[in-house]
Amino acid sequence: MSAPFEERSGVVPCGTRWGRWYQTLEEVFIEVQVPPGTLARDVRCSLQSRHIALAVRGREVLQGKLFDSTITDEGTWTLEDRKLIRIVLMKTNRDAGNCWTSLLENEYAADPWVQDQMQRKLTLERFQREASERTIINYSMYFNPGFDFSGAEISGNYSRGGPDFSSLEK
Repeated sequence: MSAPFEERSGVVPCGTRWGRWYQTLEEVFIEVQVPPGTLARDVRCSLQSRHIALAVRGREVLQGKLFDSTITDEGTWTLEDRKLIRIVLMKTNRDAGNCWTSLLENEYAADPWVQDQMQRKLTLERFQREASERTIINYSMYFNPGFDFSGAEISGNYSRGGPDFSSLEK
């Protein structure tokens, strides 16, 4: 089975009848295909900490309780090329162990294999961020140019964000 991981964008999308959703450590992205020529005034979007509602031209597209909480004031939506609505939600819990298994509490769940790929991606993102932070700290001492994890493979235990290296000496 081939991975749904998109090399260029680095995301693991979860397809739905209206589009797709995907996530990073910090954000959840929702892409909704709408009829070409849709105008912003045709869109009604409500983003709350644990609830989302989206209607286009009076038709409900997406509504329900989100899988986990988000920061209400940082949620945004845009209409792109009058045919795609992109919603960005900022996760409240931003650690690698917070991999959303579905967009809504009881809807739009990723299948188990896609969930596995999403968790791997978030774990890799976490390792890359931690290595980058360590590189910045060590750069002045060792002139280390950094680490490139773009081709890395994660294997072993990566559930709940992978192993905890926070107690290791820096």
